[in-house]
Amino acid sequence: MPAVGVMTSAFVDGAELMAHACGAPDYRFAVIEHPISSATGGELLERAGEIVRQAEELVLAGEVGETGS
Repeated sequence: MPAVGVMTSAFVDGAELMAHACGAPDYRFAVIEHPISSATGGELLERAGEIVRQAEELVLAGEVGETGS
């Protein structure tokens, strides 16, 4: 099953470092604006829509991880 990692913009560097350390230096993930804890409901809906668009792009490009069996 395809899986897409989601990261906020503040943690992109750490996520890239972790992907590299795990042997996946080219791993791509979806990124939303940071922070989310103080975002309004409307802002969260907007960001969720952006994540869906990014995830769709990654899945259709075949650039996602696989989970499960």
